[in-house]
Amino acid sequence: MKIHIKRVYDEAARGDGRRVLVDRLWPRGLAKSDAAIDHWARDVAPSNELRRWYGHDPAKWPLFQRRYFTELGQNSEAVAALLREMGKSTVTFLFSSREERLNNAAALKAYLESHPG
Repeated sequence: MKIHIKRVYDEAARGDGRRVLVDRLWPRGLAKSDAAIDHWARDVAPSNELRRWYGHDPAKWPLFQRRYFTELGQNSEAVAALLREMGKSTVTFLFSSREERLNNAAALKAYLESHPG
């Protein structure tokens, strides 16, 4: 399976495969009818507490990832459900943050790549 990450506000593309929103909150200003989202996996998003603490501060990124990985490890049912939803084809994790590199979608992708199955 190949995982891409992309801002939810960017236009959908044929190569996106299954489009999965991985944010806990619905993206601001985006109508559900315009979203081109196949699945909303809010249960694997960082907790509200972790999200607020991180605040997209690049200096906190390494610790954010460790804390988020711990949350994911304690939420194995939601991770398993996401893996079933993803199947074996191409998947694009969608996120709403303006931060294109250091965001929860990138962290989730890294987690799944380091914890196969």
